[in-house]
Amino acid sequence: MTYIAFKTPEELQNVLGAHLRQLRLSRNIGQRAAADKAGISEKALRNLESGRGSTVETLLRTLKALDFLEGIEMLAPEISVNPLALLHSSKPAQRVRRPRKPQRAAQ
Repeated sequence: MTYIAFKTPEELQNVLGAHLRQLRLSRNIGQRAAADKAGISEKALRNLESGRGSTVETLLRTLKALDFLEGIEMLAPEISVNPLALLHSSKPAQRVRRPRKPQRAAQ
């Protein structure tokens, strides 16, 4: 099992490309048809799928052509609760002290 957090950016591009290729094949769409539907060149799609680098626009056009726009939400999900706001909003627990009894004066 390979852990994705330890991969280099180049390895992550290969992983992303392989996933896009699998998505395209699962939809039974050829490279030429997918590239035409996305409005990109076939070479741009091959580069994206092989992990040789591409543009964000090519990625987005490909996701749209494969009818997988939820992939964008997976890449950058919208945060509903800001974890930093939670840290600042809740007050830390404080110790409660009893008031001291007044000391008697020495006689």
